[in-house]
Amino acid sequence: MAFRDRTHAGQQLALRLVEWADAGDLVNLLVLALPPGGVPVAAEVARALRAPLDVLVASEIATPIRPETTIGAIVADDPPLYDRQSLAMMHLSEDRLGDVVARERGELHRRECAYRGHRPLPSITARTVVLVDDGLTTGLTATAALRFLRRHGPARLILAVPVGSPRTTAALRPECDDLVCLEQPPSLHAVGEWYEDFGRIPEARAAETLQAFHATA
Repeated sequence: MAFRDRTHAGQQLALRLVEWADAGDLVNLLVLALPPGGVPVAAEVARALRAPLDVLVASEIATPIRPETTIGAIVADDPPLYDRQSLAMMHLSEDRLGDVVARERGELHRRECAYRGHRPLPSITARTVVLVDDGLTTGLTATAALRFLRRHGPARLILAVPVGSPRTTAALRPECDDLVCLEQPPSLHAVGEWYEDFGRIPEARAAETLQAFHATA
């Protein structure tokens, strides 16, 4: 296991990014976490970079028959991003998933309010945006998030994660300007395999981490 917990993973990730910052390669920064798991990782990154921290909420779309199987993701009011191969294998169409998407969209907006209240997402345009999560497996959520951010015109878009599948990281590189992934094990079945402590992060605790960061920033 490479990381004790998400805080330790964030500290290790920050070391890599601080090198860029010290070289003057990171300016007008904004760090965004994919909650809940990305929040404690991103908090360490933002603290080390002396950058503002916020969240970009994304929701996974699961199949009606197999709730544990993710076949898509949504961010804000953007159209859903689907794994087309999985849709075909399960003989599903987008039309059949309309109710699922509507339900997840409502849950996404509820979570945005829980994390941010009525405060809008910070401006992305012309900024260096570092998107942080605790790891990559399928990459659907990260892809949806990166495409949403790209449409808002960042000067530079960086995806930073402690661990990820080599196949997924390779697929995501065209979606961003830079990708930092500390560990890329050849066979990654679950992100939690690379953490000693990978317990579930309740929404309330992630929100508290954000509030504590802002209180001391």
